Formats: sequence, C-alpha cells, structure tokens
Amino acid sequence: FSPPAQFSGLLGTVYRRGNLSFTRDGSGLVSPVGNRISLFDLKNNKCETLPLATRHNITCVGLSPDGNFAILIDEEGAALLVSLVGKSVIHQFHFHKPVHSVCFSPDGKKFVITKDNVVLMYHAPGRKREFNAFVLDKTYYGPYDETTCIDWTDDSKCFAVGSKDMSTWVFGAERWANLIYYSLGGHKDAIVACFFEENSLDLYTISQDAALCVWQCDTELDGLKPMPPKGEAKEKKQKEDDEECFEEPQCEEIHGKDNPNEKETRETREKVKYFRVAKHFFNKEGDFNNLTSAAYHKKTHLLVTGFASGIFHLHELPDFNLIHSLSISDQRISSISINCTGDWIAFGCSALGQLLVWEWQSESYVLKQQGHFNSMVSVAYSPDGQYIVTGGDDGKVKVWNTSSSFCFVTFTEHTSGVTAVAFTSSGYVVLSASLDGTVRAFDLHRYRNFRTFTSPRPTQFSCLAVDSSGEIVSAGSQDSFEIFIWSMQSGRLLDVLCGHEGPISSLSFNPVKCVLASASWDKTVKLWDMLDSWRTKETLMLNSDVLVVAFRPDGKELAVAALNGQITFWDHENAVQTGSIEGRHDLQMGRKELDKITAKQSAKGKSFTTLCYSADGQSILAGGLSKFVCIYNVKEQILMKKFEISCNFSLDAMEEYLDRRKMTEFGSMALIDEGAGDEDGVAIPLPGVKRGDMSARHFKPEIRVSCLQFSPTGRSWAATTTEGLLIYSLDSGLMFDPFELDLDVTPSNIRKMLHQKEYTVAIIMAFKLNEKKLIQEVIETIPSSEVDVICSSLPDLYVEKLLEFLASAFEISCHLEFYLIWAHKLLVLHGQKLKTRSEKLLPVLQFLQKSIQHHFDDVSKLCEWNIYNIKYALAISQQRGMKRQADEEDARSAEEEVDSDSEYIMQDVQKESLS
Repeated sequence: FSPPAQFSGLLGTVYRRGNLSFTRDGSGLVSPVGNRISLFDLKNNKCETLPLATRHNITCVGLSPDGNFAILIDEEGAALLVSLVGKSVIHQFHFHKPVHSVCFSPDGKKFVITKDNVVLMYHAPGRKREFNAFVLDKTYYGPYDETTCIDWTDDSKCFAVGSKDMSTWVFGAERWANLIYYSLGGHKDAIVACFFEENSLDLYTISQDAALCVWQCDTELDGLKPMPPKGEAKEKKQKEDDEECFEEPQCEEIHGKDNPNEKETRETREKVKYFRVAKHFFNKEGDFNNLTSAAYHKKTHLLVTGFASGIFHLHELPDFNLIHSLSISDQRISSISINCTGDWIAFGCSALGQLLVWEWQSESYVLKQQGHFNSMVSVAYSPDGQYIVTGGDDGKVKVWNTSSSFCFVTFTEHTSGVTAVAFTSSGYVVLSASLDGTVRAFDLHRYRNFRTFTSPRPTQFSCLAVDSSGEIVSAGSQDSFEIFIWSMQSGRLLDVLCGHEGPISSLSFNPVKCVLASASWDKTVKLWDMLDSWRTKETLMLNSDVLVVAFRPDGKELAVAALNGQITFWDHENAVQTGSIEGRHDLQMGRKELDKITAKQSAKGKSFTTLCYSADGQSILAGGLSKFVCIYNVKEQILMKKFEISCNFSLDAMEEYLDRRKMTEFGSMALIDEGAGDEDGVAIPLPGVKRGDMSARHFKPEIRVSCLQFSPTGRSWAATTTEGLLIYSLDSGLMFDPFELDLDVTPSNIRKMLHQKEYTVAIIMAFKLNEKKLIQEVIETIPSSEVDVICSSLPDLYVEKLLEFLASAFEISCHLEFYLIWAHKLLVLHGQKLKTRSEKLLPVLQFLQKSIQHHFDDVSKLCEWNIYNIKYALAISQQRGMKRQADEEDARSAEEEVDSDSEYIMQDVQKESLS
C-alpha cells in the first residue's frame, strides 16, 4: 500500500451549516460541510471536497469576485485564506471572536467582517505582496448588539450592516464628506438581511418578524463627495462657523453614536438622507412568520426569503409582487444564495442536511441532495467500485456514485435504523438489515424493494452477509442469538442456525468456499459449512467478546477483532491462530468533555469495532471509537500508518487532555447549556413542541468510525464516520514516486528517445521516472500502428504498470479509442501470463473494468438515443414519402380521368359532326 492514500472526497454530507455561495460563472456552488467545503459543479454533475480543513465547523464563507480566493471562518473565529485554483491554504488568521458574516467588495479590493457589534474592513489579499495577508483598514462602531449581515453597493463606495438591535447602518468605505454613517430603524425584530438596489444607495431591510422596509436615498452614488484633507477641512469650518465645530474622528475608527444635543448645521443639512417609502409584511395570516434567511438579485429585482417552516417566497421588488411560494422542507431554511444570472436559487437546511438548487422559471430542481439525518452506520462498495451504498440510523439506504459523489437513489422502506448493507456479486442488488426485523433486497435497475426477508419471530438484525454467488443471504440477531438463512431466489427461510450464547456481532462469507463465519459476544467464532447441512465446521475460542470478523479476499485467512483490543489472525482450515496485533494503544482515544478519567485510562477498555482487508490481502484496516484509522501489515503484524480522519474540535472526544480554561471550581463548562441556539450542536426538541422550543438541548457528537470498506479496485477505501463518508484514494494529489530510477532517466532523455522513435525504451524510462503527465505524453505520442509491436516487446513488470495507468487514464482522457487499442493489445498478447497472477492483478483489472464500463454506459446511452433519433427521422421520411407517393398516384389517376373524359367528349363531337 505505497504510496499512502490521501483524502479525496466526502460523501453522505452535502451541507452542515453556514452560508452557501455560487461561483463567479454561476454554474458552481460552494457548500460548507462541517469543517470542510465542497464544490458542486452543477453543469457537469460532479462534487469535490477540498483537501483542507479548519479546527471547528465553518460558519462563514466569503468568495472573492474573481473566484480565485475564499475566506473560511469557523465558529471560534479562526480564518483560512484558501486558493480555489490550487486548492490549498495560503494564510491563517484569527479574529479571536465568533464572526457572523464576511463579504468581499465588488471591486475585490476590500472585505468586511462582522463580529460582536463591531464591523472590521480589511484590505483584500492578492493585490500586492505583503507579509500579512489580512491588513486592517478601518473599524466601524455603531450597532449596540451583534451584527448579522453585510451588503455592498455596486461601485464599492458604501456598505450596509444589519444588527440584532433592529437597526441597519450604512457606512462609507471611504471617508465621504456627506456620508460617514447613517442609522435606519423601522423594525421590531433582529435584521436578517439588507440589500442595496442596483447602482443606487436605495436600500431594502428585512427583519426576523417577516417585515420588509424600503428605503429611498436622496443622493445618487455619484453624489458622494470625497472628504477634503484634515487641514483644509478645519480652516473651512472655522471660517464658516467658529462656534459649531465638527470634530473629525480618527482614520482607523468610525463611531456611529450620535450626540442628541448636536445642533443642525449647514453641513448636516447637506448630508445624505434616507426616507422610508414602504413597509411590507410576509405571511399576513400570521403563520410561520419566523423569517430565517434571504437573498436578493439586483439585476432581476428578485427577492427570495426562507422561513423556519421550510417555506420560501419569491417576490419582485420594489412592487413586492409575489411570484410564487413553495415548501421544500419541514425544517428551517438556514441559507439562500442566487447565482449571477438569477436563474438558480440554492437552499440549505442544516437540521436535515439538505442542499437544493431550484430553477424558479421552469419550477424544477437542478440539484436535490440530502445526507443521512443521523449518523451513518455501514458502507459497502459495488464489485466494480463504481457505487457505494450506505445505511444510517435514520432508516435510509442511499446509493452514491463514486465518480460524481452524488446520491442517485434513496430507499426509505425501513422503519428503524439500518445496521448493515451489502452488494451482491452482480452489483445490481443491494441488501440491508435493520432493527425493524427485516432484511430487504433492492433492485438497482428499477429502484424498487423486490424482496423482504423476515424471521418467524420478531427480532432485531445486527449484521448481514451474502455469499459470493448472491443466492444465500444470512443475518444475525442481537436478541435471540440466532442466524437466519434465506434464499434470494424464492425469499424462503432455509434454516435457523443456533449455537451462540450471546448476541451475533458480525457475519462474513468466505469469498472462495461455501463457509460462513459468525462472531458473537459469547467469545467464540463459529464456522458453518453450507454444503454440509449448515453444520458447525469449527469453533474458535477467544479470550474476550468478539466484535467483528473478516475473511481475506483469497479466503485463506480470517481476521477477528475482540473486546480486549486484539486483532487475531486464524488459519480457519486447521483452526490455528497464525498471529495477533495488540492494537489498543494505537487507537489513541480522546477525552470527552464530561469524562472523569484521562484518555489514556479510558483507552484501556476500548477496541476496534470494524475491520477490512485491502484488495490484495497484504494489509488490514481497523477503526473504532477514535479519530484514527490504523492500517497494519498482516505478514509483519506492524502498524504501517495511522490516518487522522478529522481535526474538527466541534466534535467530542477529539482532545487528549482537558482544556483547563473550560474548567471551573464547579466542574466543566460543558455542563452548562448556553441557551437554545439554532445551530450550535444537534438540537433535541421536547416531545410535542413544534416551534418556539425555548428548552432545546444540545450535545456535541462524538467522533467515531463505524465501518470501513476497501474498494475492489484497490485504489481507495471508505470510512463511515461522524463527519460523513470519507474516501481516501491513491489517485488524489501530486507525488513523486520513482521506480528503478537511473541517472540517465530524465524528461529530456525520454523526449530524445521519442524523437528517435525508440518507443519501447521511452515507455520504460517514463515508468521509471513515474510522472503521470510524462507517461501520458509518451503514450499519446506513439502512433496507433506501432501499438502492437510495442505491447509484444514490453517486459511483464511494465505490462502491469501500463494496465494500471490505462485504467486511470480512461477516467480523464478523451482519446477513448486510442486507449482501448492499447488495453486490447496488452490483454490479447499477455493474457496467459496475466492469468497466472490473477489474484495479485485482480484489483488492477477491476479498476480497468470499472473505467471501461463507465465509458460503455455513457456511449451506449448516447448511441441508443442516436439510433432512436435516426429511426424516428427515417419513419417520418418514409411516412412523408408514402404520402407523396399517394399524392402522385391521386394526381395521376385524376389526369387519367381527365384524359378519358376528353376522349369521350371528342368521340361525341365526332359523332355529332358525322350526323
């Protein structure tokens, strides 16, 4: 397993909290997911999670107008300046207090953040080289309570800030003579959003009690006068009025606290003034009047407002005409964003983890994704590695596409939590076991539940296994200590296996032989023979309760994890233990906020709860109630690498030691619930209370790894965690990993060999240097007529490497036929030799099959559509030809009738003339 896998994607969670933002071109969406951000490409239907993370959950995201930078701010006030082009962190900064909003100016030169009741304006990074990327320009004071929202004018001269003290403040980005600050009231609740009109100082303010105020300014943007230098201003004021002297504030601070005793002067009469010209109310019936978010598109004058009931309204301003209203969720809408064209509207619901993109003109969904409401419990890869199925405590079974990272089908038939999921060997049937007492089989062709397996007596199923043929389904019970066996074809219960004296914790079928291994809390692992009437073949005795069992892909070894923290390896044919790993100390548990004992002491009672072999069987992955996933070498029985799956301190059990700053003489500060905030932690409302629950309680989810699964391609592995479904892949990131490197192997020498048409030597040298772009350049330079000769002369070692490269190149290259020729020639010429090493090469061949199958599906759909269109065009042309032929025959018959009539007339005329 070298080089080590790197984080490549986050599935199962599409939105957690914070503000949504569209990219500059309007086709991409940036969504904060816990302490990471995901980029959704809505045109190409793909999702990517950036390989960077903050220390706490992200609450604010600010995108620069050019789309190159983003500022990510977490709930503690720590900020990351991120390059969206390089997908890396450029700078780190700490604001020392929670930040409520961040917004770049339209010209990209400044950005403003709001924290407490203060507004801070910074020089935007990237304009010039400087040691500190965040340089404070001005500090604005005015609001008496927390600031909530920001909006800029189109020319970046002024910005407006809303506050919880029911006021909105207009500040000048520069020091204007007629506008330093202006305070607007008129509301009876906290301000949710404020928006400037296009190319104007006119303003809209929206409050939480669903009220909209329309403010008109008596001055245009061009009417803002620059402040004269301090000396000239003082001389001018002394000449105008020696008594009424206006004291200039400092450049760095602008205070918006008015003096009520200040007399009106000519200068104040010349200043900018606002007038409220209208006040509108949403939901005049009084239902669901808690407005939670809003967005405004200046060019189309479109206002979108979201409410706590999940309803959103579309209005046209300034006339406040309702375009339409729709309910998209039963939870509060946390964030709204409109793209640059005004066609697409993005909605985020943090309570359910929903992310929706709505096209309001056609009234259709562009994107509709939702993660698991509660934590994910189980995961399974399809045999070709294209799909992942997950099951959660919310009773849902979701199937995800690994290439696009989107969920394309959700099954909701279970009425309780799903405990295990599995794919059959065909890859088109998904099985799931649940605590509701059923095992269900779902068809991925028609997306339906076509089999439901039940037990004679109601029982809760804790684990699931399906044999390599896909015909035998087994599930273990956690309350009756029995294993149930069903037939997939008939759906009948074939047998009930008894013998365990504790709950069944894990089941696993041997991939090669017809043997089922069952693990139980009675400290035994039993092996059942399918071909011998399900009799117990062997019973393996252990020293502790058995939690999980897994077969090696070749079926020759069995790995068992027990409650004492040990992983033991068994030769199940001879019932002999071949090795063990003491993994308790590798778990490295964290200390929860309310734990009375240290993390080191609590780790003594912890163990691995999930195991998974790598595709080649040389390594084993292990995880449990910890933020670490350990990968061990099976043969040497040593720890190869520890993956830290999360650095998010918004989760519990992350820190090894308690923070003494949170300790008081009465105990931990975590014992105090700081009110019923809407987004802090996970809310547990009281039963029967639908809204306005002032007694909502919160808790921090605990970090854990509930299930691990290796991809059959051997290129990636997946872990279901508190954060979501994390994918670690070998394909992500740039790395230099040379192979048998010599001094003569350089890019210039490789290109020299290409120029001399020494293609085989060039390929071997490129693989020795092992740079992907260089290998691609070499292979695509070779003429297709030379492929046959080169494939026959390649050494066996480089055949494997070339196959692996072709599999990865299929996913990104447009030269489909060219690479298919390479793959075909390699498999035809070296097929027999590859067959002898099929066990070792199976992950590479499955990876190649996955890539080709993906293209086959796309091309076959396109071809079928083209064939249909051609048939349709031919049918129409034939119909028109037949119609034209019929018309010609009608015309011909009409002409014949006319000719016959004319003959009769001539004959009559002749008869008359003769007579």
